Amino acid sequence: MSTENPQNPSLPARKQTRTIPLLPLRDIIVFPHMVVPLFVGRQKSIAALEQAMNSDKDLLLAAQKKAKTNDPNEADIYRVGTLSTIIQLLRLPDGTVKVLVEGKRRALVNKFVPHEKYFLVEVEEVEETKDDSVVLEALMRSVHSTFETYVKLNKKIPPEMLMSVASIDDPARLADTIVAHLSLKLKDKQEILELVDVRKRLEMLYSLMESEIEILQVEKRIRNRIKKQMEKTQKEYYLNEQMQAIQKELGEKDEFKNELQELEEAIKKKKMSKEATSKVTKELKKLKMMSPMSAEATVVRNYIDWALSLPWSEVTEDKIDLEASERILQRDHYGLEKVKERILEYLAVQALVKKIRGPILCFVGPPGVGKTSLAHSIANAMGRKFVRISLGGVRDEAEIRGHRRTYIGALPGKIIQSMKKAGSNNPVFLLDEVDKMSMDFRGDPSSALLEVLDPEQNSTFNDHYLDLDYDLSKVMFITTANSLFGIPMPLQDRMEIIRIEGYTELEKLHIAKRHLLEKQMMANGLSKDNIEFSDNSIRTIIRRYTREAGVRNLEREIASVCRKVAKEVVNHSKDYKVRVNSKTVIKYLGVPKFRYSKKEEESQIGLTTGLAWTEVGGDILMTEVTVVPGKGKLTITGKLGDVMQESAQAALSYVRSRASALGLKQDFYQNVDIHVHVPEGAIPKDGPSAGITLATSIVSALLRIPVKNSVAMTGEITLRGRVLPIGGLKEKILAAHRGGIELVLIPKENEKDLKEIPERIRREVKIHLVDHMDEVLLKALILEDPKDFLRKDKDITELVIDTTAVGSDTTEDDRPAPH
Repeated sequence: MSTENPQNPSLPARKQTRTIPLLPLRDIIVFPHMVVPLFVGRQKSIAALEQAMNSDKDLLLAAQKKAKTNDPNEADIYRVGTLSTIIQLLRLPDGTVKVLVEGKRRALVNKFVPHEKYFLVEVEEVEETKDDSVVLEALMRSVHSTFETYVKLNKKIPPEMLMSVASIDDPARLADTIVAHLSLKLKDKQEILELVDVRKRLEMLYSLMESEIEILQVEKRIRNRIKKQMEKTQKEYYLNEQMQAIQKELGEKDEFKNELQELEEAIKKKKMSKEATSKVTKELKKLKMMSPMSAEATVVRNYIDWALSLPWSEVTEDKIDLEASERILQRDHYGLEKVKERILEYLAVQALVKKIRGPILCFVGPPGVGKTSLAHSIANAMGRKFVRISLGGVRDEAEIRGHRRTYIGALPGKIIQSMKKAGSNNPVFLLDEVDKMSMDFRGDPSSALLEVLDPEQNSTFNDHYLDLDYDLSKVMFITTANSLFGIPMPLQDRMEIIRIEGYTELEKLHIAKRHLLEKQMMANGLSKDNIEFSDNSIRTIIRRYTREAGVRNLEREIASVCRKVAKEVVNHSKDYKVRVNSKTVIKYLGVPKFRYSKKEEESQIGLTTGLAWTEVGGDILMTEVTVVPGKGKLTITGKLGDVMQESAQAALSYVRSRASALGLKQDFYQNVDIHVHVPEGAIPKDGPSAGITLATSIVSALLRIPVKNSVAMTGEITLRGRVLPIGGLKEKILAAHRGGIELVLIPKENEKDLKEIPERIRREVKIHLVDHMDEVLLKALILEDPKDFLRKDKDITELVIDTTAVGSDTTEDDRPAPH
């Protein structure tokens, strides 16, 4: 017998052959030592089983090359199979047979024996070859370890299988037992079955297990990742379902879908700019894809709400009725003719031009003069909505322009918020206290206002939150300020500045009678049958209890009187009436708070009546000068500012330069000290307008000539004696009128300002224009011979120093006699 198999050289030499039935298998290979149940349904296969049962129960189990072949032939069946024994056979009711078989040994099909009913083959057993036992031992250990890893990854194999495999010592049986539990392709299993060399069989098994382990590890990673995603999705789904269940229990509906539908309809109806419509539509698409519970969805929803709530095309029609508008302005405010005229001009232009940029006005004036209430009246007169924001203390640029949406809790700036509040895109917009803004590391809000208040730029105002161009060109902006000092120049350049001066005493009287009395009587539950104010009582309150440019404190004092009268009415009867006069005012309000400035009762040496402007109006300012023995020192007291001190020095220099004309020695100042004092020393005073007043007092004190008590003056002096123009003329002349002054000396260049002074005041107070200091002295001093005064060839007068107090009575004997 030859040593090799002529059909397959890898197989060992042939042994004794046997003829037994063959059972072709589909999608399964039975290995030696393997017990497996089989379901047999094909007639040829059932016949082969019956033949085996009738003989020694042995048969050959060989796999088909293609499982789909129902009627295989010799070429469709592998030549190497497993010689097996039938353990049990059971016929089933449907005609099929269940058989339990056990694999014994590998066998090779030599040839197929022709038979009609079943496959009959001539087979011979195949002997296995083994090599070095050390190599096999090493392979067995590797296979054991790898199979253990495989079992851990493949949950289909029970863990008890490891114990069974660990007890197997035979390498051939180990390989056949393990390969039966691996998820391998039929071709790979058949190849292992055909390997008779045990070492090669273990090597191939090890290689296949390593490949399967790698695949299983990848599957495990994928499975874990999917599991986590599924868990998260399931968790969100579960929570959302719970939420919906809770909402249903509470009677709530699925509001999110309804809200999205409402937003979509609102976008279609809203007339916005193309840019805004496109942006809002994109945001809505993003919102639809978001979870309603996410934080980002809330941000997007708020953004859409803000964009839709703004008045993009909503406009209120202006009342182009000049007479009606003028009546409203006159009814709400007394005086302020410049402002009223400017509003009427705007309305007139609006009637002629279809589209006009809204004016940007800046009302500058002291507190309480009605700047804010005037803006409200303008809105009423024009038939527009009114909105107001206070800029006092604002130091963050984002207050004007808004925050970007990246910040938590971001909102649009005050401009956009107020436009939403207005509900129209052409309101009267008041920016109150624009001079009170400040700046720090967060930005400069006044710079942000540059775009808002620029007619060339505000048609495309861009808020950081909206990030859309919004048209502010139709808005009428009005700003208010107490002074221009706190407003940057670029911002001033963009506004039309209208100064609102303080009210005169006469204007305050009219305002009180027309507005304040009725308002406070109503507020305190009084009627005209309970209280009556005389004009003198109101004047007393204005003069003795208030000192202001506006009327706020006047209203407070009137309210105080009304409350005290209300108490008396309650104590007596509802028909009780009180007539308030100048005496009862003192009874109700107590000791007067302010001293009422009046002219001096007598003319005195060194005492001149000056006129001053303050934030609360004009006032009389007495200036005193006394001359005492000394060494030429000039002392200035009364809390005077630098400019006023320099005016005093300029006045003295003028007197020294005119010494010969005044009849004084050239060195007269070397033997005397001159003390200049302005009473009410606790009140700071400054400005150049007291120059001629100081010079007049100095000349009066040096020449011992009294100054007329009926004369007041104001004007800046130069070293050459020229009188320069000053400001606040209206307030100063009103103060002179209140103080009983008969003649006021003013600079000639201020003649243009006389138009602002009420005609009644000009009739009662004589105003004289002066161009030089010489004219002032001629009008102010009580002179025996005015023609002889200031003559160049005048005799020198010996300076007489009076050590008595300034303000003492002066007679003819006190005057120095000429040499």
